[in-house]
Amino acid sequence: MSNEEYIIGMDFGTDSVRSVIVNAVTGKEESSHVSYYRRWMEGKYCDPEKNQFRQHPLDHIEALEESVVKALQKAPKDTADKVISIGVDTTGSTPAPVDKEGTILALEERFEDNPNAMFVLWKDHTSVDEAGEINKVAKTWGGTDFTKYEGGVYSSEWFWAKILHVFRNDEKVREATYSWVEHADWVPALLAGSLNPLTLKRSRCAAGHKAMWHQEWGGLPPEEFLIKVDPILKGLRERLYKRTYTSDEKAGTLSKEWAKRLGLNEGIVVAVGAFDAHMGAVGAGIREKTFVKILGTSCCDIAVASNEVASSKLVEGICGQVDGSVIPGMIGLEAGQSSFGDVYAWFKDILSWPTANLLTESKIVKNEVVKKLKEEIEYKIIPILSEEASKLNPEDTGLLALDWLNGRRTPFADQKLKGAIIGLTLGTTAPKIFRALVEATAFGARAIVERFHEEGIEIENVVGIGGISQKSPFVMQILSDVLDMPVKVAKSEQTVALGAAMFAAVAVGLYKNIQEAQENITSGFVTTYHPNQRNVSIYKRLYLKYKDLGSSLMEQLRDLG
Repeated sequence: MSNEEYIIGMDFGTDSVRSVIVNAVTGKEESSHVSYYRRWMEGKYCDPEKNQFRQHPLDHIEALEESVVKALQKAPKDTADKVISIGVDTTGSTPAPVDKEGTILALEERFEDNPNAMFVLWKDHTSVDEAGEINKVAKTWGGTDFTKYEGGVYSSEWFWAKILHVFRNDEKVREATYSWVEHADWVPALLAGSLNPLTLKRSRCAAGHKAMWHQEWGGLPPEEFLIKVDPILKGLRERLYKRTYTSDEKAGTLSKEWAKRLGLNEGIVVAVGAFDAHMGAVGAGIREKTFVKILGTSCCDIAVASNEVASSKLVEGICGQVDGSVIPGMIGLEAGQSSFGDVYAWFKDILSWPTANLLTESKIVKNEVVKKLKEEIEYKIIPILSEEASKLNPEDTGLLALDWLNGRRTPFADQKLKGAIIGLTLGTTAPKIFRALVEATAFGARAIVERFHEEGIEIENVVGIGGISQKSPFVMQILSDVLDMPVKVAKSEQTVALGAAMFAAVAVGLYKNIQEAQENITSGFVTTYHPNQRNVSIYKRLYLKYKDLGSSLMEQLRDLG
């Protein structure tokens, strides 16, 4: 093994793709670059009021190329010739309809501006009704409940619900669709030049957690079940897949076209893809009894357990338990919150409304000054709110909030739920509301940890990765206090891409397994938050009130439309 062999980890997030180049032996991050999705940043193909969030595949193609090329430009000389493998993670479930050649329909001229022909992003909740129907049929059709390894509740954020919604609402797309491909499967296939939907390698992670794939029933749910949900799905299953692969395996090798576009050597190994949270957990050094929280716009939680501990358990209310979805040979368990950073961003937008809508109409202040003022105010709102809210004691706000502003993912997915704040008075201030919102997201995290504990899955410490973990000591300390356990923060700012790079290293044969890759390619931790015991006792009481509030308001919040 040479000390000058490099691997690339590509992390396709909600807003951008980041590529990190890692020394395969020392684990040193040589360089990285983040490229944003141009059309997405312009707000195209999305309708937040309808919870519609779609992404054009061209955004991903263009950002992929730019991020790798620019990361290589920042790396030491001749790095490109020494790259031996690529690993990929993406958001999910983020599927897209494809034709027989595996071309995403939006790449065809007739569908180029049709949102239904694009990637249906993980946070798209247009298929709430379809998810409800899948759940109803799964529980009543008289056969196997195919949601049982998905936590027992199928979500509108997942594969089949999204397909059904698009098929029902767009006949032209339905008729043109041959198959569907998850983003995590499409990127490695694109790089390898092997887009045939019948032969490209499908991710165990994506299939097991989002498409109800399981060895127990020989793969995907049978045709009999699918047409019971809706006959419109007839025939699709046979155009999907039977076998799935863990991400330590090779998806293919870099094609001549993409080698030229990226400036790399043709034939280097491309690993099977997976979802960002799962690879991020690996990058953060996940092991048994460790809970990795990927803290971004939403929150995805990952744990692993041995087959001895988890194979005989069904953890209800989570987002699936899948053999090999995180670490091959272990059961991967996924949970999460549909909104986390988005809760804080929403409150910032509420407070910014006057500057966004009134300053622009001002005849006193020049446009250039208005622009600078808006940028400064929006940049400072969250840090100043955090500073002022940190001065309050947990019981000082007099408020209690529910964090379901984008529905609830775990425990027991329910995207029809809404958020709430109670206890408002004429003395309530913005910092008090902000603190209550932060506490609500931490309470939501505690509800997930308790769900695991109730099913015998032990959690002893938490690792936080993602922007919030490094940028907000205020949020992280409250999280530690509410969970009453240490919360570590991963050192690397690119932990998810680092995890993808680890899988690339195993897929090319540099390391025999992921555990060995973790030992050699690791960034460690930058800090650890420990519970403030005075606050712990207060939060135990407030958490019980949070649970009671949720139970009492659930039906009303769900019915608000």
